Amino acid sequence: MTVDAMTRTDAVSEEAATEAPVDSTPQAETTSETTEAKTETPENPEAPAENTAESPKPKRGRPKVATTAKKTRTVELTLTVTGTADGEWQAELKNGSKWVAKGLEIPAAAVSRAAKELHADLSGPIDEVINAARELQAAKVAQLEAELEKAKLALAELDA
Repeated sequence: MTVDAMTRTDAVSEEAATEAPVDSTPQAETTSETTEAKTETPENPEAPAENTAESPKPKRGRPKVATTAKKTRTVELTLTVTGTADGEWQAELKNGSKWVAKGLEIPAAAVSRAAKELHADLSGPIDEVINAARELQAAKVAQLEAELEKAKLALAELDA
């Protein structure tokens, strides 16, 4: 604020601040006037009583909210698919807290197809587990074929 913009009340208040009051009675009168003004703040003393009478009493329970959204009934179904390193997969289905199915054998190919259908983020890790099981089974097959060849040779030597 500039000096030119200073109002008369600002100038009076600056003068009053610099001068020390000699008589304390004017100050007492101003404080009693401000106290009366503070107690008489509402213009209509009946207004607060009307506000409390108009406001409804709080109701019990949750407040009802008017929505335009259609309420849908949700069903909690939990499908758990577990697999082993050997490539054996099982599924369990739970409806709420009640078991619908337990220990159902599922082929690995079906698990892979279902994961691809659900989401790409699911199919990646599941396919990795299935591929690791496939490699493990291929190694077992190679080992068993080697043992089978040895057994055939031993049988051929006995027959000769």
